[in-house]
Amino acid sequence: MSETDNVILDTASRIVADLSTQEVINAAEKGAWPTALWEAIEQSGLHLTWVPEASGGAGADLLDGFAVLKAAGAAALPVPLAETLLAGWLLGRAGLEVPEGPLTVARGRHRLADGRVSGAAVAVPHARHAAQILVLAEAESGLYVACLPRAACTVREDRSLAGEPWDSVEFNAVEPTLCAPAADVDEQALDAMGALIRVTQAAGALATALELSIQYAGERVQFGRPIGKFQAIQNMIADFAGEVAAINAAADAAAEAVAAAGGAIDADAWVEIATAKVRLGQAASNGPAVAHQVHGAMGFTYEHRLHHFTRRAWAWRDEFGTETRWARALGDAVLSWGPDQLWPRITAVTDK
Repeated sequence: MSETDNVILDTASRIVADLSTQEVINAAEKGAWPTALWEAIEQSGLHLTWVPEASGGAGADLLDGFAVLKAAGAAALPVPLAETLLAGWLLGRAGLEVPEGPLTVARGRHRLADGRVSGAAVAVPHARHAAQILVLAEAESGLYVACLPRAACTVREDRSLAGEPWDSVEFNAVEPTLCAPAADVDEQALDAMGALIRVTQAAGALATALELSIQYAGERVQFGRPIGKFQAIQNMIADFAGEVAAINAAADAAAEAVAAAGGAIDADAWVEIATAKVRLGQAASNGPAVAHQVHGAMGFTYEHRLHHFTRRAWAWRDEFGTETRWARALGDAVLSWGPDQLWPRITAVTDK
């Protein structure tokens, strides 16, 4: 890791440790916008990590952004940093500058006609807080990246399982503030990048849930000794640690594959992302179950911070496609290689 990499990660870790507190997260779930937290992110430039310098961004290495995302997930960051990074990646691929303020991306089928975008989207993270909403819009001449002012859109508020804003948005002939051909990005690439972002965040969240479980097992005394001394608890925590190690390895491998492709989603990167997304399904099911078993009744209370991480892992598991959808797509891709290419393709992807 270079000196620049260390500075970016250290900055992110310091901000989330100081400002993404349990009180701030609880307040955000009740509708309070964490002003100080977002201002610190903007002042540090973390939200521009994936944006090329030519587009007004930091121009940092792609892997720096994934390190920031893992730190954000580990702190249950209650602001749309991940969504703004995804929007920045999308704008950068289209050669557009990044506007000010928090951003989000609305997936779905949108139409660009006469210079205006129409369509609708559900489950849009932090739509109510975004200054601009990014979409892929289909025109007669092809696919475009369009940046739409949130004030011109109709937003219906809802929440995800994690308690985060997860809104529905309607676009009725909205004039974009920015618009350009999508270049090498399509809906499949956008879903893949979004899925990898969620996998990376979930890897961080599950790592924190594991730390909390280990800490609690060492502190909670039952029958005269800490419960962490009982073999059954030790086995459960060991299983959880295995899940965390596996999902972190899968997330890192997929991130490295995207970085090797220059930020694009090529065939090898897609396979790594699909594998990681499928692996998240198992980790997000098994890991939190162990965490809540270890914590007992304490872990199910709203006052304890464990749920901030387990609920996010559950919510992120299904965003940008369920485990079943990704598993079927991955199976189809592997079958298309044929028997002669199966082993060479697996080892080629692994060696990257």
